Amino acid sequence: MGSRRDRSAGTPATTELTRLGVAFGVHPYEHDPAAASYGLEAAAALSVPPGQVFKTLLVEADRGLAVGIVPVDRSLDLKALAAALGLKKVSMADPAAAERSTGYVVGGISPIGQKARLRVVVDASAQGFDTVYVSAGKRGLQVQLTPADLAAAAGASFAAISATT
Repeated sequence: MGSRRDRSAGTPATTELTRLGVAFGVHPYEHDPAAASYGLEAAAALSVPPGQVFKTLLVEADRGLAVGIVPVDRSLDLKALAAALGLKKVSMADPAAAERSTGYVVGGISPIGQKARLRVVVDASAQGFDTVYVSAGKRGLQVQLTPADLAAAAGASFAAISATT
């Protein structure tokens, strides 16, 4: 992992990981605003399998917003996420609401260091990797950490919540 703690990254996510004493790597890359998929762009730029890079998606539930974290080459299974949260149904959150709640911009939402503490579920496939990549809180910047550290830092549980796209 090359636990390179680049404090110049200076995002709420990297600040929170440092505060928690979590070992993590910071991986910047040149972001293209025209990229069709920011997650797939990150995987290609970092030469990492897309299944090891995870995107942070916000959903609207009857009890407010919640977070699903799935591989960038898969989609979020809304029914599976609802079940994992003990709810009947969830729907994708409005991007503006997601940005207000997290303090991050869409395409750079990190599951770590969000303004409001939301319920978070990470796809169980993450547990098959020694380390995974998630947004560090801005486009063009990923953090690498163990799935267990991701769950601990985000207050997350694991469940099978992804589907093939």
